[in-house]
Amino acid sequence: MTSLSLVDLDDWRWQLRHTVRTAAELEQRLHLTPEELAGARHAEQNGFPIAITPYYLSLCDPHDVACPIRRQVVPRAAEAQEVPGDLRDPLGEEAHEVAPELVQRYPDRALLLVTDRCAVYCRFCTRSRMVGDGGGPRSEQRLEEAFQYLAAHPEVRDVIVSGGDPLAMSTDRLTRLLARLREIESVETIRLATRVPVALPQRITQELVQALRAYHPIWVMTHFNHPKELTETSRAALLRLVDAGFPVMNQTVLLRGINDDPAILTELFRGLVRTRVRPYYLLQADPVRGSGHLRTPLQRSIAIFEQLQGRLSGIALPKLIVDTPGGFGKVPVGPEWVVHRSPGVTRFRTPRGNEVDYIDPPDDGA
Repeated sequence: MTSLSLVDLDDWRWQLRHTVRTAAELEQRLHLTPEELAGARHAEQNGFPIAITPYYLSLCDPHDVACPIRRQVVPRAAEAQEVPGDLRDPLGEEAHEVAPELVQRYPDRALLLVTDRCAVYCRFCTRSRMVGDGGGPRSEQRLEEAFQYLAAHPEVRDVIVSGGDPLAMSTDRLTRLLARLREIESVETIRLATRVPVALPQRITQELVQALRAYHPIWVMTHFNHPKELTETSRAALLRLVDAGFPVMNQTVLLRGINDDPAILTELFRGLVRTRVRPYYLLQADPVRGSGHLRTPLQRSIAIFEQLQGRLSGIALPKLIVDTPGGFGKVPVGPEWVVHRSPGVTRFRTPRGNEVDYIDPPDDGA
């Protein structure tokens, strides 16, 4: 690689142009194990591609195969293995598609898939069936039927714009899309689901932020999974968003060997709150095919969450969520705090280990 200026490194377009996409490129930058090299070659040949920005690659330890950043984006041979429960479309999005690129699984909200491109391709991606398939950003003509559906269904008040990653698109294309959504009076809230602040924080420019402000209320849903991702650069990107009035919420995926540790999650959630980002969901990883080696058993996830409860401030503690296979919706899960119920009395086990009775008021017949 030739000598680079800081201007190059800070240019999000340069970052995308120099994204690592092949096993050979990856081998030049990291000391790959045989399992990783086999995984990278399999990824090249079998559909779910490699994409890692130079910035995000710089966070990977080039020698440590257990590096939590490296494990998120470097393929492994285990991706070729399917385990019981694996699904091609774990959230049943294709079965719940109500118009091209529009998925509705809940009465009041819908998911609009505007691109198949991301800044990085995470190896646990729920939409590995479609991301990076070569289509790129969806045309306005392609999305028009989705816009017409939303206009005809005013019960849909919240639209999540996702993909792929909408912030990997050009500002002009993104603002045209948002302007079209804002023409639909019943759409009250727009959410942008993005990993760009994690993997391509250079994209969060003042120009982008100012362009998006015209379409408030917009909420930004980020995906920080490990405290190593909270760099000075990513924090600056987040602060640009929150200072411009964008509420930012984070959804962390619980991943085996990456963040399945209460101390790591505590550091991450406190770091997010210091940057004025609300930890929103701690997600049990979806059972997408080829990701079994990255998923934690649900009982392990609940045990981890129990250690966080009562030790983190309420604003730093997300909900532990399972997005049920087949697209039937999210359900909160967690440890059992109720020890016993009897008429008028509920006994709780507290995070401190005490057992405490809560007594209902008398039923006076009112």
